[in-house]
Amino acid sequence: MLLGKIRVSIIRKVSSPGLRAKGTHKPEMVSDPEWNFKNYFHENRSASKRPVAALLARHEILSAPLKKLHSMFRRETQRIAALAWPILVAQIAAIGMMIVDTVVLGHYATKDLAAVAVGSGVYVAILFALVGILQAVAPIVAHLVGAKEDHRVAGALQQSFWLALALCVPGVLLLIHPDPILALASIEPEVEEKLRAYLWILAWGMPAALFYRVFYYFCSALGRPRPLMVISFVGTFIHALLAWTLAHGAPGLPWGALGALGCAVSNVVVNFFELGCAALFLARSFARYRPFSDWQAPRLAAQREMLRLGLPMGLSAFVEITSFTLIALFLTPLGATVVAGHRVVANIAAVCYMLPLALALATLAEVGQAAGAREWHRSRVVVAAGMTLAAVLSTLLGVLLWFSGQSLAALGSDDPAVRAVALGLIGYVAVYQFFDSAQTVAAHALRGYKITFLPMLAHIVCFWGIGLGGGWWLCFAATPPMGVAGFWIGIVVSLVAAALFICGILWHKIHDLPKD
Repeated sequence: MLLGKIRVSIIRKVSSPGLRAKGTHKPEMVSDPEWNFKNYFHENRSASKRPVAALLARHEILSAPLKKLHSMFRRETQRIAALAWPILVAQIAAIGMMIVDTVVLGHYATKDLAAVAVGSGVYVAILFALVGILQAVAPIVAHLVGAKEDHRVAGALQQSFWLALALCVPGVLLLIHPDPILALASIEPEVEEKLRAYLWILAWGMPAALFYRVFYYFCSALGRPRPLMVISFVGTFIHALLAWTLAHGAPGLPWGALGALGCAVSNVVVNFFELGCAALFLARSFARYRPFSDWQAPRLAAQREMLRLGLPMGLSAFVEITSFTLIALFLTPLGATVVAGHRVVANIAAVCYMLPLALALATLAEVGQAAGAREWHRSRVVVAAGMTLAAVLSTLLGVLLWFSGQSLAALGSDDPAVRAVALGLIGYVAVYQFFDSAQTVAAHALRGYKITFLPMLAHIVCFWGIGLGGGWWLCFAATPPMGVAGFWIGIVVSLVAAALFICGILWHKIHDLPKD
């Protein structure tokens, strides 16, 4: 009896709630009527779920930043796409003016087409070198908007107009006196005569083109690109009608068919039309910034800041464009047919470049606004979104070009020899799309951070050193000479190198940004 009482007492102590809470083992004998196996099992089953619940809670804590990051990435991707597509339409419409010239003259005369092929290359190289300097308004305005300093936006715009006015002087002089540029190649006398007249007429439209570009980059920086789309589309439509009429002539016109000169006159008319539309839109739709009120005189500090950013950007644009357009000058010894075929493919390449350029300008605006607001994490996400969009869309574009080369070559000229040259070059354009998009978006993202000097150095080394220098060697000095294809191989290699260098610079910049 005594032993039995001791045994029951021990069981009661072991099975008491206090001891069970401390994790003691379950009693082996159930002699206590208060102890219930069902309740004991329920308590321990609930306890066994606690580690799982803790693990799930920890997973939710860890996954919350990933969900937030994914949401931000998706939002910025949508914003870049929404900004980029009107810019893309505007850019295609603008480059469409050159395509119109090629189509109009391709159905008129090969020598006129060759003159415009060389002349437009010279004009675009000069124009976009100056326009690149004016692009400094984009990161400056984007930073001001991001920092909520709207009262300073009008001043930045007005300083940009003063800079554009100053840049008109070298632009007009180079078009009127293109001898230093034309001395780089030997051109047939008849083609050179048409070329000089073509450039002389275009010089009259240079001021309007530069002022319009200030408006262009201003709208892009503010995230308001749709006016650009409308103005450019209407301008290209007018140019198509006017250029065809002036080049081929029409009944009742006293001057007859003007050929290349008719296309030049049409370009000048459209430049002033677009500038008038831009001025009207600035006055009405951007009234909150008061763009034409309290007009500022040129200020040294503001001009110095714009030149610090803009000169490397202008030189980058000049180097990049001349690596394509000045090839037409170097190809002149190979004949008008080769130059015309190169021109057809150069137009296709220019249209394709509008896709990464639109994404790049949208990325610049978003990065600039995020950097102005000191939202560094958001700026990283913007860069990732822009680069991802560029990679996917450029790959799809390259595949499309690869399988549609014959149809595209047929659009450029009625001359079978010109078509044959063009068809042999389109494949190179398809191959380099991915790398061109990567370096373009990366360079503009760096501009959003106000970094312009290092990308300029990369462009000089890659586009002039590898592209033009290497392309010239392959075209003329290699054994055997590769002809016009040598230049396009040089372009492909230069774009691969530029993508590696500039993306590397961007990678280091992103990792050096401060934490939010």
